[in-house]
Amino acid sequence: MHFDQREQTALREAGLDTDDLQAAAERVGELVAETAADLEAFVADHDTLYSDMDLAHSGDGPAEHAVEYLDTYTHGGDLHGWLRFETWGATVTDGRVLTDETVELTLEGRHGRTRFATTPDAL
Repeated sequence: MHFDQREQTALREAGLDTDDLQAAAERVGELVAETAADLEAFVADHDTLYSDMDLAHSGDGPAEHAVEYLDTYTHGGDLHGWLRFETWGATVTDGRVLTDETVELTLEGRHGRTRFATTPDAL
């Protein structure tokens, strides 16, 4: 079940029974898997992405990244993975597609949520 005890209680109080909760939990898993696939495809389709990430030794404006791949896995309602740049990588703990030109990934550590785009103007 993807819902913690408080969420389950609130959903039951709202009128959902156990079967409804199970169906909702399964749907959450499906949506997370779809998002993971969409994010991987977005990264695979672009050799270079731009981000709003602050990087040491970078100038003003969007950062440019040579991106190798995004490898994701899901567990229930959680999305995790690894984003590999040309010379380094970052652990991904969540993400979402914003538009055809932008995605947002939650990068573990100092980066937090970061937007990636196909062009600097798309940020």
